[in-house]
Amino acid sequence: MPRSASEIPDLKLVRLQKLIESFKMSPNLKLMTMFGSFNADSDEIKWESQTGTRGMTPFVPPTAKAPTLAPLGVAAHSAFAAFWKEKMYMGELWLNNLRQPGTTATYETAKRKLARELNRMRNRSDRRKEWMFSKMLTAGSFSYLGANGVKLSVDYGIPTGNIVTLGATRKWSTGSARNAMEDVFDAKLSFSNTIGANIDNAFMTTEVLKYLVFDPGIQTLLAKSNFGQGDLLSRPLPVLANLLDIANLFLYDEQFELRSWLTAAVTASSTTTVYVDDASDYEVGDTLRFIDTSAATYEDETISAVDADAGTITVATAPATSYKTSEDCVQTIKKFVPTNKFCMFASTVEGEKIAEYMNAPFGLDRSYGMKVDQDEEWDPEGLWVRTQNKGLPVLYNRDAIYVMTVA
Repeated sequence: MPRSASEIPDLKLVRLQKLIESFKMSPNLKLMTMFGSFNADSDEIKWESQTGTRGMTPFVPPTAKAPTLAPLGVAAHSAFAAFWKEKMYMGELWLNNLRQPGTTATYETAKRKLARELNRMRNRSDRRKEWMFSKMLTAGSFSYLGANGVKLSVDYGIPTGNIVTLGATRKWSTGSARNAMEDVFDAKLSFSNTIGANIDNAFMTTEVLKYLVFDPGIQTLLAKSNFGQGDLLSRPLPVLANLLDIANLFLYDEQFELRSWLTAAVTASSTTTVYVDDASDYEVGDTLRFIDTSAATYEDETISAVDADAGTITVATAPATSYKTSEDCVQTIKKFVPTNKFCMFASTVEGEKIAEYMNAPFGLDRSYGMKVDQDEEWDPEGLWVRTQNKGLPVLYNRDAIYVMTVA
């Protein structure tokens, strides 16, 4: 009697789940590891946040009633959890190699391929979770798709005074009156005055690190003849962390890729509005790469508008080459952290984490966290393997984040 794909030992659900859980999360993904997690009761995530000063218990007569605690700036939030998933197809020949009797080499090669593909799916799922944390910490909001394709968004309510755009003369890149140290210390002073907490984490990309390293004021202060050991260029992060008095100053250059297939032809030197199968996550100002998959050539244009509902991306200048529907694609590679922002936060306030990740239940078995499952096809014979996850980051202290646009 012929065996089904689900009877292959390495494709049993228990093994697949254990295999994908055994993979270590990429060490390059840092933001989502900084906060704890909790299993929510439903996919409607509810939490409370607060802003304002941290008070103290008032004096009252011993015979009087105790006053009710009323923290300043408390707000109730509610949002549906984000859900993400994707699947991978394994054809008949591939599956036969996976269970082929005889030589060990063929079998081991197929097992290694299965492990490699599952690890890739795990990494892609982790990157979506990391993306949500990066948006919370650098933008204070993000959008995603809910039930029936309805566009949802979550706004964490970070005070406008904590989202700062430096004026033209103060820009760390070219400002004539730039003073990075003063800007950072202004942020630290704001934290001290409003929430009584210290900034203990800050992160940026290499672009912003370059602005700090070559800031005239910092270079003058850290010159070997005046202060420090003259090692700003060789050890920029620890030197700057010591100078700015930020315990955990780290560089974050991790990237993610967006790739979409063309759903309408692109005509050379004419088409500026491009139709794709998924326009979500693309942003104005990003570089859009048009890829001719058969010729292995490409060209880059700048995005000027995005309409995720219509599935369109508009570029400032029409590409010089024509591209085919369903055969060619567009791509954007960008960093999780914007290359013009310096992001700071206090990891705890009054001894408690400022944020948390809420796992939401999904599926008929109310699964939590990353889940892998499978579905077999009869003609042509093959197997689909799918990964799923559902949840949402929550922010308990809205004023514990401070973001500066510095370039």
